[in-house]
Amino acid sequence: QVQLVESGGGLVQAGGSLRLSCTASGRTFTNYAMGWFRQAPGKEREFVAAISWNSYYIYYRDSVKGRFTISRDNAKNTVYLQMNSLKPEDTAVYYCAQRGGSGSHYSEVEYDYWGQGTQVTVSL
Repeated sequence: QVQLVESGGGLVQAGGSLRLSCTASGRTFTNYAMGWFRQAPGKEREFVAAISWNSYYIYYRDSVKGRFTISRDNAKNTVYLQMNSLKPEDTAVYYCAQRGGSGSHYSEVEYDYWGQGTQVTVSL
């Protein structure tokens, strides 16, 4: 059974930083790309970042480029999202997901397993 467990969310002031972690179990981690998505209250879930199995390909949504960094440690079965210069509009529940499909890294339908989510709240 595949499990993804996120941690690292919390409350931070605008301009601050947080690092999210997601540890996977249940299938060979290096066989899969990983992604981060987020969902703000009243909005649809949206793509944030993705990383290929070997970290060779990395993708970001435009609004986080230059502020967020996705990385992975295959020895620890863990993917990270370093978030710097946080803004109130980054407030959301953040989900990590494992990509079992072969289509676009930006599309959530290509991800077949999801974590439970971790809340990130950025205050003014």
